[in-house]
Amino acid sequence: MRIQLQQTMQRHRGLFTTDHRTIGIRYLLLSLLAVAIGTVLSIFMRIHIVSPDLKLPLFGQIPPEGYLALVTMHGTLMVFFVLTTAPVNGFASLILPSQIGAQRMALPLLNAASFWLTSLSLTVLLAAFFVPGGAPISGWTNYPPLSAIAAAGPGQATGMDLWLVSIGIFCFASILSAVNMLTTIVSKRCEGMTLLRMPLTVWSWLVTGVLILFAFSILFAAVALLLSDRHLATGFFVPTGEVINGLLLDRANSHANGSPMLWLNLFWFFGHPEVYIAVLPSMGLTSSLLANFTRRPVFGYRFMVATTLLIGVFGLLVWGHHMFVSGMNPYAGTAFSLMTMAIAIPSSGKVLGWLAMLLRGRDSRVHPMPTPMLFTFGFLSFFIAGGLTGPILAQPILDAYLHNTYFVVAHFHLIMAMAGAFSLFAAVYYWFPLMTGRLMHETLGKWHFWLSLIGAYATFFPMHFAGLAGQPRHYAQLIGSTSTFLSSLLPLQTGITHSALFLASAQLLFLANLAWSARRGKPAGSNPWRATTLEWASDLTQCRVVRGPYEYNFQSNLSDFVMQCAAEPEQE
Repeated sequence: MRIQLQQTMQRHRGLFTTDHRTIGIRYLLLSLLAVAIGTVLSIFMRIHIVSPDLKLPLFGQIPPEGYLALVTMHGTLMVFFVLTTAPVNGFASLILPSQIGAQRMALPLLNAASFWLTSLSLTVLLAAFFVPGGAPISGWTNYPPLSAIAAAGPGQATGMDLWLVSIGIFCFASILSAVNMLTTIVSKRCEGMTLLRMPLTVWSWLVTGVLILFAFSILFAAVALLLSDRHLATGFFVPTGEVINGLLLDRANSHANGSPMLWLNLFWFFGHPEVYIAVLPSMGLTSSLLANFTRRPVFGYRFMVATTLLIGVFGLLVWGHHMFVSGMNPYAGTAFSLMTMAIAIPSSGKVLGWLAMLLRGRDSRVHPMPTPMLFTFGFLSFFIAGGLTGPILAQPILDAYLHNTYFVVAHFHLIMAMAGAFSLFAAVYYWFPLMTGRLMHETLGKWHFWLSLIGAYATFFPMHFAGLAGQPRHYAQLIGSTSTFLSSLLPLQTGITHSALFLASAQLLFLANLAWSARRGKPAGSNPWRATTLEWASDLTQCRVVRGPYEYNFQSNLSDFVMQCAAEPEQE
């Protein structure tokens, strides 16, 4: 398999190649660039909170509006170009065709076009730093009317336009990618690859593709309407009678009586499915890796498929819980609260299934706790820790106090950012042999895991206490605050900043491991993890699937696993 992949890569190294493996790797490198920039921005944010007078490289002394620009760009980079691009576009392009026995994506030109549009989108977004006024300051959610009026503040003119154009391009690219992904799953499965023989990663990408079609189509429409408000004198989101930066908004200055609530509904109809767009591929990977490294079949395969489908359906119905404090009808708030608690049922079912797989034991012949397994445990840990605060925020009466505080920051960074990041690390360590033919360094990988786990909890868990104390999430500084209770939180925020620096530094180990292993890592062999799924098969040209994706045979003296392919050798 390694030789086959290397030969394929050598034939498809052209700039505009349509080879799915090359495109997948390029997506991952694009995400690596985005996460590097986003991490630097977050470090600048943390330093500014505790030392607002400090002059930072490239930015100098950051004013409050500069801090808000950092918040906006950090959130946008991480949500769109890391947590969406890497698990969906990157690993789906790299792995999905092989896992269903296909030679290529169904629509390779569409796949290539999606990558280049995503690259263009990132370029347009980063250009906002260099235009007059700088990057937008209204947060990654960009609520109107602040985002609709160019005079609302620095960055709300050209910088805001660039943000909207960037996200519009990203939406279009994501829709193209989803169409390609769904078409591939439906039409390119090899002989014998029925729906109930697909790996759970493929099921996750299938549901994620459907969510992308719904969510990003709505966000694309919302972006188009907001651009129309800004430049075509429409009034979808801008109410009359508001005063923005000294400007009275009325029909005399070409604004109809719109409502910011329309943007909130459109944006969060995208925003909450986006959580599952980022996390569902992680869930599928967790099931697959736990099966592989415990040497046990997935506990309740059909149950896991059903929970994936339920999460996809419920994920489209809970957007209103982000709007409890917006003045919505209390009956609507109750309905969204109940639906939010309902989505915890299939999510909890997955967690119980994973724990059952762990309790059923582990074969001693497996490598002693390899790095991908450690990061899978990390994902499980963060998913549980972050998920426990979800039902708290699902209660309108509690959310009224905690909304827009650091409690919310802690919640979504644990369940989305850290859980998603640890799953991405697990995927990189696990599938690295398919990209390079080599294994990543195990000792460096283990150090990377433990330091990252400690740093992540030390950074984000204390934010719960800041939120419970009532600290708003977008305040630029605590020093000099007229509020005594905010000034008293400075030691806590200082500790969080030190932990964030520690967490960011730990990622240098990953980069070093990545660079060293790509050239000097241990040769992986054809199937280093003794996996059963088809991406590890030596030849897919005549593949015929005769069994499920997680079959293990302990009666055989030759091997403890059976590949899905009929004629695939079982030896390492």
